[in-house]
Amino acid sequence: MEETAKKIRVVIADDEPITRMDLKEILEAEHYQVVGEAADGFDAVEICKQLHPDLVLMDIKMPLLDGLSAAHIIFCEDLADTVILLTAYSERVFIDEAKTIGVSGYLVKPIDEKSLIPNIELSVARSKEIKRLKKDIAKVSERLESRGIIEKAKGKIMEQQNMNEQDAYDYIRNLSLTKNLSMRRVAEFILLKN
Repeated sequence: MEETAKKIRVVIADDEPITRMDLKEILEAEHYQVVGEAADGFDAVEICKQLHPDLVLMDIKMPLLDGLSAAHIIFCEDLADTVILLTAYSERVFIDEAKTIGVSGYLVKPIDEKSLIPNIELSVARSKEIKRLKKDIAKVSERLESRGIIEKAKGKIMEQQNMNEQDAYDYIRNLSLTKNLSMRRVAEFILLKN
C-alpha cells in the first residue's frame, strides 16, 4: 500500500484553507504526494495544466469556477487522470452531472480517512485501467485505419498495373522493406501518385 501511495500525485482544490490542510495531512500520513493546492476551480485547472496529477480532490462549490465545471475542463483537456469530488451537497442533480463528466468518486463532507483512502485507491486503479483500455482502442483503430489505406493502395495498384491481390500486396511490402518505411506510409504515397 505505501509503495502504491507514494506514486499517486494529488492536487487538492477547496476554497476552505482548513479543509485543504486537513486533507493534506491525511494524504501525507498515507504517503501520497500532494503536488498542488487551489482555492478555486480556475486555479485547479491551471495547476493541473502544469503538473498533470494522478488525482484531483475537488470541492464542488468554489469561487470563480465551480468544481463540476473545473472537472469538465480537466477531463476534456486530459489534465489529470481522475477526479474525486468532495461536497456538502448530495443532491441528485450534482451526482448526475458528475457521472456525465466522468468523475470517479463523490464524497459527502465531512470527509473521514476511512472513506477517503479506499475511494482514492479504487478511483486511481479504475482510472489506470481506463487509460490502458483507451490506448488499446487507439492501437486497434490505428491498425484498422492503416489496413484500409493499404487496401485502397492495393486496389489502385491492381487496377493500374493489372496485378492480382497478392502481387499488389507483395509490391507494397517490398517497397516498404526497400525504402525502410511502414506499409501504411508506402500506401499513402501510392494513393497520392496519379
